[in-house]
Amino acid sequence: MPHITIQMYPGRSMELKKEVAEALLDAASKTLGREKAHFSVSVEDVPQEEWKTKVYDQVLTDKNTVIKPGYTM
Repeated sequence: MPHITIQMYPGRSMELKKEVAEALLDAASKTLGREKAHFSVSVEDVPQEEWKTKVYDQVLTDKNTVIKPGYTM
């Protein structure tokens, strides 16, 4: 059962979060050939002042990160 986690700065509406979650769900379902019911999606708001330690530093060192960020901090 695939799970997609979206981490972003706070301030976006729940409607926009649902929209991006649905778009990613559609793409993942199609690409993996699985029914949408097999997926879950979560959205985590991470304050800008915590981004480097909670997200950026983690994805750079996580061996499972498939696409690294194209920016530096």
